[in-house]
Parts: sequence; C-alpha cells; structure tokens
Amino acid sequence: MYEPLGDEKMKISIIGGGSTYTPELIEGFINNADELGLREVMLMDIDPVRLGVVGDFAKRMVEHAGSKFTIATTQDLAEAVAGSNFVLTQFRVGTQLARHEDIKLGLRHNLIGQETTGIGGMAKALRTIPVIMDICREVEKTAPDAWIINFTNPSGIITQTILNHSTCKCVGLCNVPIEMQMTIARFMDAEDKDIYMESVGLNHLGWVRKVLVKGEDITPRIMDLLTVGDAPANIPDVDFPKELLQSLKALPLYYNRYYYMPNKLRDYIQKKPKTRAEEVMDIENTLLAKYKDPAIVTKPPELDKRGGAFYSKIAVELIQAIANDSGRIHTVNTHNNGAVPDLPDDAVMEIPAHIGKDGASVVKMEKLEPSIRALIQQAKAYEELTIEAGINKSYSAAYRAIITNPLGPTPETAKEVLDDLLETNHLEYK
Repeated sequence: MYEPLGDEKMKISIIGGGSTYTPELIEGFINNADELGLREVMLMDIDPVRLGVVGDFAKRMVEHAGSKFTIATTQDLAEAVAGSNFVLTQFRVGTQLARHEDIKLGLRHNLIGQETTGIGGMAKALRTIPVIMDICREVEKTAPDAWIINFTNPSGIITQTILNHSTCKCVGLCNVPIEMQMTIARFMDAEDKDIYMESVGLNHLGWVRKVLVKGEDITPRIMDLLTVGDAPANIPDVDFPKELLQSLKALPLYYNRYYYMPNKLRDYIQKKPKTRAEEVMDIENTLLAKYKDPAIVTKPPELDKRGGAFYSKIAVELIQAIANDSGRIHTVNTHNNGAVPDLPDDAVMEIPAHIGKDGASVVKMEKLEPSIRALIQQAKAYEELTIEAGINKSYSAAYRAIITNPLGPTPETAKEVLDDLLETNHLEYK
C-alpha cells in the first residue's frame, strides 16, 4: 500500500527560486504545510541578488505564519536537488531582457514574438532546452525518485523534452486551465472541485469541449452564457469573433487569440509603448522593493499584476495529489498515451488526468473536430522539431520547425528569420 510522505519528511526545491513568483508558492506551502508534511523548501537561483531578496522575504513569510518548515537558499544545483521529493522548475533563461528581445524579434519580421507562441516561443524554447537537460541530469544522479513539476515556459515543449529525453518523472502545469475552471465555478456558484472540465489541446493552445458540475452536463449553458473576453494582463484583451465561437462549439482558451487573430494581436503589440517584458520588469522592480522591506511579511497585492493567477493553488494541489495518491483529476501537461486518438502516445498534451503516486493517468477522450485537430497537429509537429533542434543543435531541424510553426514565417523568409533568431540568442547550430 502506498504510504504518503507526511510527518514533516518532504523537501521541495525550486529552481528559479529568485523569481518574483516564488512568494506565491510560499503562501501556498504555508497554507498546506501540515498536510504536505513539509520539512524544507530550498530556493536555487544563479542570480545571488534576487535569491537573497526573495529568500529573505520567504523566510519572513514563514516565520510570520508560524510554520515549521525551513527556507534555505543556494546557487548550487546539486545541493538544491539532493534529497528532494519534488523539484519545481520556474526559471527564465536570459531573464526578462531576453523576453523583450523575443518580442522585438517577431516585430522585426512582422510576426508574433510572444514568449510561448510563434517565433518568440521558439527562441525561448531553444534557450531553455539545454538548461532543462542539465537539470534533468542532476535529478537523475542526485534525486532519481523526485518528481519534476515543470512550470517553465513554453511548458509543453519543456515537459516533452524532460519526458522524452530523460528518465525523470515529470508533470507539467500551467495556470490557464485552472483559471478557466475557477471562472466556470464562479459562474455556476460552485466549488472548483465540483467542476469537471474537458480541456483538450497543447499548452497555450487548448479548447474546453465539455463541462460537468457534480456530474451534471452544463456544456450548452456554458457555451451560450460564458464569455471569454476578459483576458489576463499578459494577453491582449481582443474578443474572439462571434462566428468563430458559434462554429467551434468549444471554448478556446485565452492564448488561442494568437492563433485565431495573429494580425490583430501583432498590430496591438506594435502600437504599445512598452513590450510586455518591459511592463513586467517595472512590476518586478516594485515587487523586489517590497520584498526588501523588513516590515512586509505577507504577499504584496502588486504580485497579482505579474500574471500566473492560481499558480500556487495548482502547484500545491498537484504535489498533494502525488504525495497522497489521491487520484484527483487535474489538467496537466503529460504524455498523450492514447487519451486523444489523433496524436502520438509520446506527444505531450495539456489534458485531464488522474494524479497519483505514479503521476498522470490520462482521461480518454473522443477524436478531435477537424479544424481543432489540424491546428493541434501542426503545432505539435513544430514542437517536436523544436525539441530535435534544441537537443541536437541542428540547423536543419530548426529550419523545419520555423516553417512548421503556425505563427512562423513562410519558406520565403524563414532563413532570414531563423538566422536572426540564432544570432540574437547567441546560439550556434550546424
């Protein structure tokens, strides 16, 4: 019989612990420390200044709450991973400055440069793949039984890299599905645990096809009454065309705006006085100043402007589900394993799965509607080629990826764009 950890045995390491997101996680751990049996949270980051600021603030939060677990900090990956039960990855290679360059890269070529989709997402993935592989090698060596909970974007690509190119146990997560679930729960005046939402697709390219509340199918009501106009702060608030929503008979998630209205969103981004990366840098400067203030001992409200709503909630619930073998359904990034008949088994998709001690056991679903299937299959092919390029430093694979990306350039300009991407990111591919 599976024995939950409990009894203050658990160590969680956070790779990218200097992130301004980290206090969101710490708050979640404080609220669930006893149930988790949490002994230690280790923050690891390569930036000593941010690590010191965020680490000291996290310690004040824990002390103020009277929690028993400890906060430790390190710049050494092996020290962070050693003895961990869970390794949370939430890092950004190149910081927000690289994100700014990703956006400008896209705009230089009249393309979308968003951090997880289009040419910007590809650039971020190629920077990140070598780093996540280094982390995986350390986990394999130092903590082979640990679970990696990946939040690093682009989450689907990075999770597939981990699962298909290492022996690490991993589940990827994103806050977009839980945001939609919480929205539906508020709409129905229900608890989120009472909602079953069949969300199908890839990370940042998904659709809700079915919604149940305590087993009752309310899908027609949701399709008729729930609007999807209020986008999070990091996504342009541009409404989907009504004809699109009527014809799909499914609710597209927020990020689908980039695929369904790329020209409108590109124009929106071009007209903004600051890139989203520059906006986030301003927010982070405010947050770090707050974190430095010894009088502040709880999560400041400015963190809500950072994006990533419910990140802490879903991360903690996922850890609880694995540690306690609960079998509760969550929408996660994991191997398809026959859940959707239209995709390979080893393709990582963002789909509902029962979460327990063995990870994610996917919920079987019906075949995809053709217009949804076409977009998912093309995007997945792009992801597979991007991973091949990142693992092998292959120019040929990168070229094929860029022309397969649904938001990428045509072959007429693909070489120019790819060469710009590689030069901007100091990547040498053959």
